[in-house]
Amino acid sequence: MAADKGAKVFDLRFLDFPGLWQHMTHPMSELTEDAFNEGFGFDGSSIRGWQAINASDMLVMPDPTTARMDPFMKEPTLVMICDIVDPLTHEHYTRDPRNIAKKAEAYVKAGGLADTAYVGPEAEFFILDDIRYDNNEHSAYYFVDSVEGEWNTGRVEGPNLGYKPRYKEGYFPVPPSDSMHDIRTEMILIMEKLGIHVETHHHEVATAGQAEIDMRFNSLVAMADNLMWYKYIIKNVARRYNKTVTFMPKPLFNDNGSGMHVHQSLWKDGQPLFAGDGYAGVSQMCLNYIGGILKHAPALCAFVAPTTNSYKRLVPGFEAPVNLAYSSRNRSAAVRIPMYSSSPKAKRIEVRFPDPSCNGYLAFSAMLMAGLDGIENRIDPGEPLDKDIYALTPAELSKVPSVPGSLEGALDALEQDHDFLLKGDVFTADAIDTWLDYKRSNEVNEVRLRPHPFEFKLYFDI
Repeated sequence: MAADKGAKVFDLRFLDFPGLWQHMTHPMSELTEDAFNEGFGFDGSSIRGWQAINASDMLVMPDPTTARMDPFMKEPTLVMICDIVDPLTHEHYTRDPRNIAKKAEAYVKAGGLADTAYVGPEAEFFILDDIRYDNNEHSAYYFVDSVEGEWNTGRVEGPNLGYKPRYKEGYFPVPPSDSMHDIRTEMILIMEKLGIHVETHHHEVATAGQAEIDMRFNSLVAMADNLMWYKYIIKNVARRYNKTVTFMPKPLFNDNGSGMHVHQSLWKDGQPLFAGDGYAGVSQMCLNYIGGILKHAPALCAFVAPTTNSYKRLVPGFEAPVNLAYSSRNRSAAVRIPMYSSSPKAKRIEVRFPDPSCNGYLAFSAMLMAGLDGIENRIDPGEPLDKDIYALTPAELSKVPSVPGSLEGALDALEQDHDFLLKGDVFTADAIDTWLDYKRSNEVNEVRLRPHPFEFKLYFDI
């Protein structure tokens, strides 16, 4: 492939623990058959959440099935996604997110229940024109700007042409209100060129260039790989237009945040296992899978809504899917059963509380393990919540549990409830402990230590 495409260098990519792609590049002369068995060395102590300095040597092992040509590099560059192994034992690294996802897929097959877990994420994001932020001992601020932002209707732009989507009215105006159409089209055409099947793209609800591009569902590891390409392509196409992209769940106050609804289903021998004659046309297996998701949802939040910013989106009383219930149509429920098609092959569940700040390998694996635990233990999801949640009385609403209100709460829930993740050695105790320690030390505590700008408005004159 490298010869056919005229590749001059090859790029090796892997994921750090929180979820950012890392890479290193070699000349083509270094790509030999032995390289696929011997790997390439790197310093694991410099990767977030990984090795200590006294045990830093690690190997990346390129996966040839993931080979694609990079669409952005100046020189023709062959890219392969890698797995991480210990150079002494040659065992797969237990904190490598891709290894955890591979073990999750293997666990499904080993149980004989299903042979494929399909995943379809719907990641939302903002395409912005400017982002500035700073934090120090005596000041803190952020400034987000977009030519589409409704706050710029009165700005002198020489000339200001208007057509800026109003707050919460960005779903789905045509151009010129949707000024990002051509950018999104370029994004999906590059994805298609790389073999990533895209179903649709559109402007999302918020002002300021909020967007969504939906990939067609795929098996768990393949979809997690594609999600990394997805973020990479979107960010780099935006840069071509001198714009920037954020997958932060809540970059704007008082407008919709960015979620990542994740469609899930189990199949065996080419047949869907979630179709049946129960509620909304699903099987008992599907209902038990939902039961597992709902039971373990507080712990799952530590992986699927893994930032302090995630809980600026997951706020009760708004349209956020914080209610731990399921429904065939209610979008404020944590789990929805889509009703667009009556085909058995289309039967799936949609978990709505994740967001795109997550590490896809970990998030998809954790949700799968929760669903399988529900099937194994025949967990009853209870009655569906088909009522308008905003019309419920306080007494009725008090009976509906909700997701945690903070990352700290989600991490506490994971600490108390993670045995379901340890099955099949999919997640190890070390991986979970490292996740808890990293998130508490580097995110929860760091945010807790700093005064918030709004606190000055509330308390300065007391």
